Amino acid sequence: MIKYYKGEPNTHVILYQNGKIKKEGAGLTFVYAPYNKTIANVPIVSQDMPFVFKEMTANFQEVSVQGQVTYRFENPLLTAKHLDFTVDTKTMRYRNQDPEKLVQRIVNMVQAYTRTHVNELGLEEVIRDVKAITADVLANIRKEEDLKELGVVIENLHITGIKPNPEMQKALEADYREGLQKRADKAIYERRAAAQEEEDNLKRKEMETDVQLEQRRETLVDKQAKNHLTLAEAEAKGDEMKLNPYGALQPQALMALAFKEWAEQGGNVNQLNVNPDLLNELMKMFGTAKAEA
Repeated sequence: MIKYYKGEPNTHVILYQNGKIKKEGAGLTFVYAPYNKTIANVPIVSQDMPFVFKEMTANFQEVSVQGQVTYRFENPLLTAKHLDFTVDTKTMRYRNQDPEKLVQRIVNMVQAYTRTHVNELGLEEVIRDVKAITADVLANIRKEEDLKELGVVIENLHITGIKPNPEMQKALEADYREGLQKRADKAIYERRAAAQEEEDNLKRKEMETDVQLEQRRETLVDKQAKNHLTLAEAEAKGDEMKLNPYGALQPQALMALAFKEWAEQGGNVNQLNVNPDLLNELMKMFGTAKAEA
C-alpha cells in the first residue's frame, strides 16, 4: 500500500527506511510505503513550557516558584538521533513519551538551579532577588552539555514570581504596611520638627533684632543725655563768663547799668510802685556811693 504524507512547515520531517535516513527537511511532502518506512517529526519552532514547583528558603519558609521556559530544537537530526520522535502515521501522535520526558528534563534543570539560590537565601531576599535568580539560572542552563548534545537551545527563562504561602504573605504585607506607616509618621514628625525649628529661628532673629534696636536706642539716649549735659555745662559756663565782670561792680554801678539797659530798650514802664522801703534803700545806696566818692 502506498501512502501520502504532508509535513507541516514548522516541523522537521525525517523519513527512515530500514533505520536509515532517506529524506529529511522542514515540511516535507512525499509518498511512501509504510511496511519499511518510519517517520519522525521534530518541531523546529520555539516552544514554551510553563512550570510551578515548591522550594524551601534558608530560613525554612516554603515558597512557590512559577514561570516559563522557552526552548527550541536547533539541530533536529541530532535530537532525533538521541530521542525517539517517530509518529504513528494513522494518528500522527508520538509513539512514546520521549518528547514529554525531554521537556520535563528541562524543567528539572530549572528547578535544580533555582533550588541552589533559594536554599541559600532568606524569604525576603528570595522575593526581592527574583530578577537576579532568573538571570543566573538561565545562564547555567544554557551551559548544560546534556542539552547541547540533544540539539536543544534554551532561548529564554521567565520566573514570573516567587511567592510564600498565603499566611506568610499576609504577615509580610502587614509588616510592610507597618513599615510604610512608620516612615510616613517619621516624615510628618520631621516636617513638624523642621517647621518648629524654622519658627524658633525666626523668633530668635526677631529677638536679636529687638535687642539690637534696644542697644541702639540705649546708645542714642546716652549720647543725647551727654549732649544735653555738655550743652547745659557750656551754657552755664557762658552765663558765668558773662556775669563774672558784674561781680566786681558796686551795687550802685549795677543799678546804673540796669537803668541804662532799661533806657536803651525804650524806658517804657506801664506801672511802677515805689514804697518807703524801696525809697530808703535807694537813698542809702546813693548816699554811700557819694560818701565813698
